[in-house]
Parts: sequence; structure tokens; C-alpha cells
Amino acid sequence: MRIAFAGTPGFALPPLRALAARHAIVGVLTQPDRPAGRGRSLAASPVKLEALSRGWPVAQPASLKSAADRAPLAAWQPDLLVVVAYGLILPQAVLDLPRLGCINVHASLLPRWRGAAPIQRAILAGDAESGVAIMRMEAGLDTGPVYAMRKVAIGPRMTAGELHDRLADEGAATLLDVLAGLEAGTARATPQPATGVTRAAKIDKSEARIDWRKSAAEIDRQVRAFNPWPIAETRFKGEQLRVLRAHPAEAASAASGAPGSVLGVDAGGVAVACGEGVLTLETVQRPGRRPVSAFDFALAASLEGVVFG
Repeated sequence: MRIAFAGTPGFALPPLRALAARHAIVGVLTQPDRPAGRGRSLAASPVKLEALSRGWPVAQPASLKSAADRAPLAAWQPDLLVVVAYGLILPQAVLDLPRLGCINVHASLLPRWRGAAPIQRAILAGDAESGVAIMRMEAGLDTGPVYAMRKVAIGPRMTAGELHDRLADEGAATLLDVLAGLEAGTARATPQPATGVTRAAKIDKSEARIDWRKSAAEIDRQVRAFNPWPIAETRFKGEQLRVLRAHPAEAASAASGAPGSVLGVDAGGVAVACGEGVLTLETVQRPGRRPVSAFDFALAASLEGVVFG
């Protein structure tokens, strides 16, 4: 099967590599190079780097609204366009171009968490499971009928980064199953139910600020959902303190204090009072420094009487 691929970040690499092992990749669409790093120099996307290393044609239109923008895709004459975290809305002219249409690998159990940040939103909401859905694309955002879904349990310590990697691999395997069905003429897409729809809005960096008035369970989910980006943060003596790892204390401390108060320090971390319960900080990072254990941070900093804000 002649397949064109549209994707941008690392999440798209496992599906792309799985496709390449069994099908002909005739061309790759990816986002234009963007400024990155401290120097803000232009950097290619992970998908572009992969495509160039394999000698595949690459196109990087800023949009796909005009015929000129769509010309490379049309020239590739794909049977199918596979879309994984591409980042651009596909107009109807693109959806109609491949002989077999366009399919998408989406990181949620649709119709739950349609949108840009399904992985983070699932963890923030305390969902017990997530998964991947392979759907036939249509004009609506993540509204198309679904060929297949595969569930993945969200463990109590699982971060967004860990769930991201698991779903990318599951998406690759599920995608190959669907393509085999398309080739055999046995694949059937089922319309999404009208109930159970939720929206996964794009993450704003302001959401990473910890509000210690929330429960320890809520803040724990925030820490896990925002690792590796944008990283949950609080304030310590007027400067940013990033919290990379934490967990709710199994038993409430006998000590008490205002939300954000340091209740104690031991080898397991720094215990902090929350609106409900206690959160133990495990790994933290001060500006311009490497991540360290919260215990080592406490040894180097004076935490007596400290209230994180």
C-alpha cells in the first residue's frame, strides 16, 4: 500500500516506523521548523529527521488550505494518508485526496478526550485507563468513526511521559492491525457514541502552578500529568521550584499546618501540607540546576517554617 504520513512530534515515530516496515512511505508531511532551545535556532521535528534519514520526500506547509500547499501530497498519489499528532487541521480537499481516505491515531478512548492534550487530561481527571483509537478522519475534530481501540491502564505512579510512550507503541501495533483489515476489505469503522464526549484542551503553562489548597491526590495528578512538560511548580523563597516527582502520603501526618507548609523531612522526601492530606515531594529542581532528590534539596536549603506558595 502507498502511504503518505503526516506527523510532527516523537509520539508519531513508533507508528511511522511500524508502517515503514510493511508498507511503502511515499512522502511525509510535518510542521515547519520551529525555534527551539536557549538559542532559539530553527529545529526540525522528530518526524522530519526520521524522514530525511530514510530518504523520504518531505513537505512542510504552514497550512493545507490552498492547492499549492496540497500539491506535494497530490503528487505522491497515496492510497492512504496516516495522521499522527500532525498539528494542522485537514480540510475536506485533503480528506478526499487519498483513494482510501485518511486515518488518525489518537491517544484516547474516543469519544473521551477529543482534542490536543488527551494524555495529560486523562491523568489530571484521575482516569483509571486511557488508550488509543484508530479512526477514519472527517471534518470534525476527532469525531470520525473508529476502526479499533486498545486500552492501557493508568498506574498510580504513571507520568504523562510514561503513558505517552506506552500509547505510541500501542498505537503503532493497532494501526498495523487496522491496515491489514483495510487491505483485506474486512475493516469496519463504528460511529462514535453521542454520549461520553469530553474535550482535551491544549495545556497552558499557567496550569502547572501548584495550588496547595487542593488535595494531595489532585496535586499528585498535576505533577504526573505535567511531567515531562511543562512541569508542576511552586514558589520557594521567591524563586521557582519545579516538582518532578511526588506522591500522596499513605497516612496523614500527625503534624498539621497551613496548605504549603513543610511538615517534615526524611530520606523519603519532604512532606507538605495540602488542603486535604499530605504530599511527599520526591524530586525537585531549582532554576539553572539539575533535578535532585527532595531530601538532598532539604539538606542544602533551610526549610524550617517554610510555606511553599
